[in-house]
This record gives sequence, structure tokens and C-alpha cells, in this order.
Amino acid sequence: MTPVEIRASASLASIFALRMLGLFLILPVFAVHAKSLPGGNSATMVGLALGIYGLTQSFGQIPLGAASDRFGRKRIIVIGLLLFAIGSLICALADNIYWVIAGRAVQGAGAISAAITALIADSTRDEHRTKAMAMVGGSIGLTFAGSLVAAPLLYDLIGMSGMFYLIAALSITGIFVVAYITPEAPPLPKKPASFTEVLRDPELMRLNYGVFALHATQMAMFVVMPAALISHAGLPLQEHWKIYLPVVLASFVLMLPPIFVGEKKGAMKQVFVAAIGLLLLVQVAMWLVFRNAGTPAWVLVAMLLLFFIAFNVLEASQPSLVSRIAPAAGRGAALGVYNTLQALGLFCGGALGGWLTQNAGPSTVFILGAVLSLAWLIIAVNMRNLPRRSQPQATPA
Repeated sequence: MTPVEIRASASLASIFALRMLGLFLILPVFAVHAKSLPGGNSATMVGLALGIYGLTQSFGQIPLGAASDRFGRKRIIVIGLLLFAIGSLICALADNIYWVIAGRAVQGAGAISAAITALIADSTRDEHRTKAMAMVGGSIGLTFAGSLVAAPLLYDLIGMSGMFYLIAALSITGIFVVAYITPEAPPLPKKPASFTEVLRDPELMRLNYGVFALHATQMAMFVVMPAALISHAGLPLQEHWKIYLPVVLASFVLMLPPIFVGEKKGAMKQVFVAAIGLLLLVQVAMWLVFRNAGTPAWVLVAMLLLFFIAFNVLEASQPSLVSRIAPAAGRGAALGVYNTLQALGLFCGGALGGWLTQNAGPSTVFILGAVLSLAWLIIAVNMRNLPRRSQPQATPA
């Protein structure tokens, strides 16, 4: 990668991580804090405060992604960061749960994931794009793990309002990063691609289903994972970071070799399908673990490591593939649809995972994950294998 590609990828990955920080940082502590707010004793209101961020994200991804095709990536990213900062300030000043819900909705309305990933695609060559997207995937994983460690400490130090003020300040900092550090991308085509063309592309459909399945599986899994770490590993909730942090870091390191080899050999389809197969195997293995109360804790940790390796490979590969398949004039729209399905996957996975756990037992969430993964594997086997740009034509499946 050239210095310009590295600077664009690293700066935009930091902005993406900031967006996820708004979601992850409050997760470990908000349910406890909410009890001190009027209306915060309602589990429904607490769940709405947590989930509405993703819901407004899903509504905003397509229009803001398409707007970035027409008006420019950086302009839309700055608008989204301003909305994110305003929403954070509303949450910081909230004196009841309802204002927190309103602030979280405004935070999510700045849905700039599509614009960010489209700008990364604009700023990198095909043969290096998956590496750039891996930086984004790695930043998300590190943000998730870091939030588990930092949230209780920050809550004790500056309180929930202070945490929201911190997130707002980081949002403003992000605007300066976009304006002064992120390189200018090549000019966009004057005429955006047809949205219908983007929506009906069969290769993009495969990837849109894939991101829905991946994040639905992840969210359903983590409905039951905290309780499993308590029962299998004997770890209290506040010590779960001792497993999450090393597992996420190790998985990020281990997912890099297959991506680099796949990019170098023009074999990203094989790497991609293998990662889906690993995801399916983990779901089946987890189902067996949850049905056997005597399973050693190290088995659960090993399955978590394999899950995050598969998750990180797929999380890095899919946006890269979307950006390569979609026409340059329609990347923002294509990634808007992709990110909408991602947000819906998070919502549906959490809702279905909770319902299955309550009505059919914790192990059934892995049946859901296995079914989603198996369908994805069947769909992905026939996907087109995109070559490196230096190759003259695509290799058929």
C-alpha cells in the first residue's frame, strides 16, 4: 500500500471505530446507570435506549450512502459526525430515560458507515482494498474489547454524562481528521448509478444476505455468551474482558495471513467461503457445548477465538467485495444497502436470540446461527471470484 492509501485507510478506520464506540462504550454500564434516571426502571425503555441507535442507523444508511455518491463522501461524513456529536450532547444533558432515547436516535441518524467505506474504496486500489477494510474490522474489534475494559473505569471516573461528553468531543475531533488528515479521493462520476441497478445485482444480493446473517449470528450469540462465561468459566461479569480482550487481539492477528495470501494469489473467494464454513462449524460446536454443562471452559474460549477469526475475515472481506462489484458511481448506494442489512441483522439477531433463549433454551440460538450460516454457505459457493486488478478478467465460479 502507498503512504496515501495507508493514511486514508487508517484515518477512516479511526472514524469508523469512533462510531462503534458510541454503541459499545455504554453497553457494560448503561443498564445499571439507567435505574438512577426517571423511567429507567423499565427494561423496555432501557432496551429501546440501547437499540434505537441501530434502528436509526438502518434508516439512514441508504439515503446518506446515495447522497455521498451525489454530493461527495467527506461532506456527508462531516454532517454525520455533527449529528453524532449533537446526539451525544443530548444524552449527556438528559435528566430522564426519554431524552437519552432521543439522543441515541440522533446519534444513530448520522449513518455514515456507507460513506466511510465508499471513501476507503475510492482511495485504495483493488488489490489492497481488503487490507484497508481489515483495518476497519480490526478497529471495530479493538473498540469492542477496549470498551469492555474502559467503560467501568470511565463510569467511575467521569460518570455517564462525562462519557457522552467524551464521545461528543471525539466526534468533533473526527471532523478535523476527515478535513485535514484524510487525503482527497479521486473525483466521483458526475452521474450516479441507478439505485435499481445496485439493488438488483445478484452478486451484491449474496453479500447483503451475508452481512445480515453474520451480524444476526453475532448478536444472537452474545445474548447467551455472558451467562455462559459465568457458568462455564466461573468469571464474574466485570472480569469478562480477561477473555474478550486476548481473544479479539489474537483473532485479529490470525485473520491477517489468510487475507494477505488470498489477495496475493487472487483466491479471496476460497478464503471467504472457508470463513463461512468455519462460522458454521463454530455454531454447531457451540450448540454441543451449551447442551453439555460439563464442557471445560477452554473449549468455550477456543470456540470464541475461532468465531472471531471467521468474523474478522468476513467483516474485512465483504465491504471490499461490495466496493469492487458495485459501479464506481454507485458505491455509496451499494454500501448503504449493505450497511442497512448489517444494522437489521444486529436488530433481528438480538430480538430472535432473546426470544429463543426465553422460550426454547440458550442452545437454540446456535441452531439459528447454524441455519443462517448454512444458507450463506450455499449461496456463497456460486459467487464470482474477483481477480486482482492486474488480472485481465474475472475467473468464473
